[in-house]
Amino acid sequence: MSNADVKVIPMAQDDIDLSCHHRPIDFSDRIAFGFVKMLRFCADTFFAKRYGHRAVVLETVAAVPGMVGGMLQHMKCLRRMCNDGGWIKTLLDEAENERMHLMTFIEIAKPSWFERLLVLIVQGIFFNCFFLLYLISPKTAHRVVGYFEEEAIISYTGYLQEIDTGNHPNVAAPQIAIEYWHLPADAHLRDVVLVVRADEANHRDVNHRFADQLSAANPSMEVAGHL
Repeated sequence: MSNADVKVIPMAQDDIDLSCHHRPIDFSDRIAFGFVKMLRFCADTFFAKRYGHRAVVLETVAAVPGMVGGMLQHMKCLRRMCNDGGWIKTLLDEAENERMHLMTFIEIAKPSWFERLLVLIVQGIFFNCFFLLYLISPKTAHRVVGYFEEEAIISYTGYLQEIDTGNHPNVAAPQIAIEYWHLPADAHLRDVVLVVRADEANHRDVNHRFADQLSAANPSMEVAGHL
């Protein structure tokens, strides 16, 4: 499958493998895996099972990598006067998809002024850190996103369990979600979480595939000169 064939907009539920995990192979992978596990620890400590509020903050972060990667790949292609192989559109579509996750969960969780401030701070820090990481090692950056999405799948699975056990109300789906994912008019939160989780599984596979392709292109691990 070529890069241009990769799609990031909703997948059918039957097509996703929730248990898929990329085992860290080299130093770059271990750095990416450790960094994401640290973020997971912070999220678990701060949000616990407040999954709606967790989603607002984390989807703000999740919408950053696609935009940063797409922008830097765009600039690389301008400098080298070459084709991007479909990477730019794939990454920008991913960023847009994650933004729609955010807009949906804002309607559901109704973040407080403190959480909105936290979003601004976290986004500012993460954007700059990820930008530098992508300049230094695009492979590691994509692996970070792959592992980040693996954790997102775990979180949304936990969200579904809370809904199914009645610990979280299965409220009506926001209109923005119904229109974006073409859900039934009577769709509920559970339906939204299912399609969002499918999106995250797709992002996981796409970013791990990109990292694998970068690793294969330069087995010694690419450095800033790659861009």
